[in-house]
Amino acid sequence: MNTDLAPELPAGLAWLNATEGTLYEQRGRIVALAFVNPGSAWCAQRLAELALLQARHAGRLHVLAISVPRFDSERDGARALKRLRRHGNTLPVAHDADWAAWQRFGIEAWPTVLLIDGEGRIRHRLAGLDAPGELERLTLALCEGLGFPPDDDLGRAREANPEPRLPLRFPTGLAATGERLYVADSGHNRILECTHGGRVLRRFGMPAADLVDGETTLAGFNRPHGLALVRESLYVADTGNHALRRIHLGSGVVDTLIGNGRPGEPAEGVVAAPRTVSLAHPLALAEANNRIFIALAGDNRIWSYDLASRELHAVAGSGQLEVRDGSGPMAAFAQPASLAAVHQMIYVCDALGSAVRSLQSRSGVVQTLVGQGPWVFGNDDGARETARLQHPQAIALAPDAPQLWIADSGNGALRMLRLGGGDVTTLPLPRALQGPAGLAVAAGAVWIAETDAHAVVRYDIATGRLDHVPIEE
Repeated sequence: MNTDLAPELPAGLAWLNATEGTLYEQRGRIVALAFVNPGSAWCAQRLAELALLQARHAGRLHVLAISVPRFDSERDGARALKRLRRHGNTLPVAHDADWAAWQRFGIEAWPTVLLIDGEGRIRHRLAGLDAPGELERLTLALCEGLGFPPDDDLGRAREANPEPRLPLRFPTGLAATGERLYVADSGHNRILECTHGGRVLRRFGMPAADLVDGETTLAGFNRPHGLALVRESLYVADTGNHALRRIHLGSGVVDTLIGNGRPGEPAEGVVAAPRTVSLAHPLALAEANNRIFIALAGDNRIWSYDLASRELHAVAGSGQLEVRDGSGPMAAFAQPASLAAVHQMIYVCDALGSAVRSLQSRSGVVQTLVGQGPWVFGNDDGARETARLQHPQAIALAPDAPQLWIADSGNGALRMLRLGGGDVTTLPLPRALQGPAGLAVAAGAVWIAETDAHAVVRYDIATGRLDHVPIEE
C-alpha cells in the first residue's frame, strides 16, 4: 500500500468532455485516476469496471480518465475522445498528449489506476488487469471510511461536447451480399439489415444494452462489432456482452452461442451451457470449414467455435501483446480487430501491432504480411517488408480478386494489399476517412463503416467514387 501524497495534475491538460478540474477539488472523496490508451481493449474494460464502481459508490468515488496516446493519430484529442466513446465511456477525460501527467505520476503501463483517498494520498497503484475483484475490493475498503455524501454531491455533471444525434452511432462491423448490407450500429446496440441504397428492412436489438435472446427488436445486444454472414445466419461479435451471438435471418430470432455478459478466459472443449462461458472482448468473426473464428482482443488470441460439434478451441496466440510469428501458442498478436477468410487461410488485422497477419486454419501457423511490431507504424506504401500502417481497424477480401482491403484508421485511409507477395497501395480518396472500423466487399464496391463520422460510405472499385449511404435518413 502506498501513502504518498498525490501530485497535482499538470497545467495545460486538455479536458475533452468535462470542465477543467484538479485533484485538490476532490478532497473528501476517493479518486480513481485511470491512465488509459483510447484504442486499448484492456483499458476499455478497466473504464467499464470503474464506471460501475462510481455508480455503486455515488458521491464517494470520483473517476478521472487520463488519455495517453500510443499512436501519432491519438495525439489529436478529438480522435481520442471518439475512440473512448466508441467503447461506451462517459467518464471525464483529460488528454495527456505530451505524456506530462504520465511522467509526473510515474506510470509505466496501460491501464494503470491510482486510488487516492479523501486526504489526497495515493493508497493503491494497480497496473494492468489485476485478479478479478481486486479493484472492487480495494475501492470498497476506501469508500467505507467515508461518510454518506450530501444530496447535492450525488448528481453527475452532463458530458460536454456530446456526439450529434444521428441515425447511426459508431457503426463498426459490416457484412454485404449482392443485395443486402448488414451494419453493426454499435452505439445503438443493434444490427441493421439494409438495401444497398440504405433503406432499413429490419432491426435486430432493442435500444438499451442488454444480453437477451428473442425475436428482432425484443433481443438485446451491447456494442456489437464484427459480423460474419454464413448461409442463412448472421453471426455477431457482441463485444460489450463478451459473447458470440447468432441471428437466424429467416425467422429473425437471435440466440447466444457463447457468453454470459462478463469478460473472462474461456475454457476449451464442448460448450454444453452457453451462458456459463466467458469470452474476452470479441471484436471480429470469420467462417471457414464450418467453424467460426473469433478474434478476442481481450486475450490477444484467435479462437474457433465448431458449428457442428459446438467445440471451442484456442487456435493461435500466446496471450501476450506482441507481433510474433510461429505456430499455435508460440505466435503472438497485438489486439486482433478484424478477420477475413478464404479457403484454409484466415487473415488477421492486428490493430495495436499496425500489422496484417495470416493464419493457416488447420495448422495454426501465423505469418506477418505487413508490420514490424507494436511500436513501428507509419504511412508508407510499397513492398510489404517496408510498408507501414497506423492502427488499422478492419480488413476485407475481394471475392473475385487477390486483394485484401485495409481500413487504415490511424491514417484515415483505404489501403490495399495484393496477396501473393504484392505491394501495399493507398487508394486515392477525395477526403480522409474518419476512424473507419468496418469493411465489406460486394457488388463492385468496398463498403466502409466511417465509425467516427457515424456513417457508412461506398467506394466504387471501378470509378474510385466515394458516396455516402443514407441509412435511415
